[in-house]
Amino acid sequence: MFSSLLSNGQPLTPDRSEPMAPWWSFTKTVLAATALSLVRDGLIGLDDAIPDQPFTLRQLLRHEAGLADYGELAAYHAAVKNNEPAWPTDEMMRRLDGARLRYSPGTGWCYSNVGYLLIGRLIERLTNLTLEEAVVQRALSPSGLSNIRFAKTRADLQTTHFGSPAQYDPAWVYHGLLIGPVSQAALFLDRLFCADLLLPASLLEEMQTVRTLGGPIPGRPWIKPGYGLGVMQGTIDGGYSLCGHTGGGPGSVIAVYRLCAGEKSACCAAFEAGASEGAVEAFVVEQLMQALRQGG
Repeated sequence: MFSSLLSNGQPLTPDRSEPMAPWWSFTKTVLAATALSLVRDGLIGLDDAIPDQPFTLRQLLRHEAGLADYGELAAYHAAVKNNEPAWPTDEMMRRLDGARLRYSPGTGWCYSNVGYLLIGRLIERLTNLTLEEAVVQRALSPSGLSNIRFAKTRADLQTTHFGSPAQYDPAWVYHGLLIGPVSQAALFLDRLFCADLLLPASLLEEMQTVRTLGGPIPGRPWIKPGYGLGVMQGTIDGGYSLCGHTGGGPGSVIAVYRLCAGEKSACCAAFEAGASEGAVEAFVVEQLMQALRQGG
């Protein structure tokens, strides 16, 4: 297990060389922060309709837009298992019938990587930058982070502690797959929630306004899970609220979360090959609780 822990913004994990790791769906949190910077700067409103679409930015960020997800396609899972190259985006959308809404925007919830693909396109359209340039300029550099990039080829993933077949094509992650040190993931989440560093307090509150998604999840720490704007957030044992994101791909899992208790806060990121989402989340929760008990 590779992990990094901060308490009240201060590192508790000793400095050491660490490998690059795929951030999987924690990339969504970074994309959400980038998109919310567009709201901050008046380029779009949270409740403005996306150009040429029937849903809003808020609905996209919170998986309420009515879009399906290519994870429901058996052919997708077979192709990934066989180390095939990713389908072109247009082909994926055709196979999925991805333009057809499965429910009216705002009336339901369905986790959708396609929604975050559209968020990436919106960021590029409104900034006139590539997605990587926009993410670096609007989210990563202002947080003081470096050595983070999008994996674009199979060779890019060979530089990571991947723990899965080396032939995986990162283009299967259609919204983009960030890779970087685990400590940088923890630092990003911690600095994201330092009001006014990246986003004003009002947008951070919007980010953490969640749609509740039911009750306890077997094998995972969630008692009352929910999803906000690019973050998984919900209650865990003891009444604490956990905020961040879990991500997984072939052979590995990353979990990056922040926990607050009064004036104390702690943030932890952990990455493990061959582990379940629940196991990595449980490790992160244990580290966070220990940091809060120690008082930072």
